[in-house]
Amino acid sequence: MTATDQAIEIIRATNDGNGLAPRDLYLVQCAVNNDLNEAGLAAFAELRANVMKPEGYTRPWFMGIEHLTKDHNGYVYWKGHSVEHYSFHGPDAYEKERAAAEDLARACRVCEAEGKEVKFSNLVFSWEMVA
Repeated sequence: MTATDQAIEIIRATNDGNGLAPRDLYLVQCAVNNDLNEAGLAAFAELRANVMKPEGYTRPWFMGIEHLTKDHNGYVYWKGHSVEHYSFHGPDAYEKERAAAEDLARACRVCEAEGKEVKFSNLVFSWEMVA
């Protein structure tokens, strides 16, 4: 089976790719364009295995932070609930986005510890407590 055939399987199994994390969708794009090195091919094989397992695709945590995910439109989710929206640009974008994600996760944990619903309006109040 070609990489393109595998990519089609992945896209079909993930709501036309909308269910994929942005980095995984980019990996599929690179596979279709035949732009993967050995490490990329291994990552693509892992992605296909993840998508094709019986329980379906498991999204990776955003920035490796448990319970945070991010979609293609910049919305950030805590345990599946939208809590923030952002995108960073420029040479230090990764560092800024990582710091913002860590702060957001900390605020979500504080909100949960206080027994509050984790939503943006409650997080804004919690920011002062975690800063």
